Amino acid sequence: MGYYFSKVLLAPFDDAVARVKEALAARGFGVLTEIDVSATLKSKLGVEFGCYRILGACNPGYAYEALQLEPLIGTMLPCNVIIREEAPGHVEIAAIDPVASMQAIENKDLRAIASEVQARLKEMVESI
Repeated sequence: MGYYFSKVLLAPFDDAVARVKEALAARGFGVLTEIDVSATLKSKLGVEFGCYRILGACNPGYAYEALQLEPLIGTMLPCNVIIREEAPGHVEIAAIDPVASMQAIENKDLRAIASEVQARLKEMVESI
């Protein structure tokens, strides 16, 4: 089983980031964190790295349900979505598969929530 699902867009990087944020919002996800990996690596290590952004996406309702079932599940939240430029105008969007990441936890109720989140994230990636 893979740990993510992805799609390549033919779009400028900044447009792809905006489209991902809109698609997440349309499915009930907010962006809690946004990490500009390129800028971080440049400032901390002085290295050049292609356009790469990590969005920490969260659907509050599902997060609340999961936290009620497994108080330490916060170690696996939020759901990460990456946007990375493979080449100019070719941008890959990838989202974590929450079902794959929850396999280590033996809780059927939690797996049901992960399946619902998985469906929304897959739909988000496919819709872009």
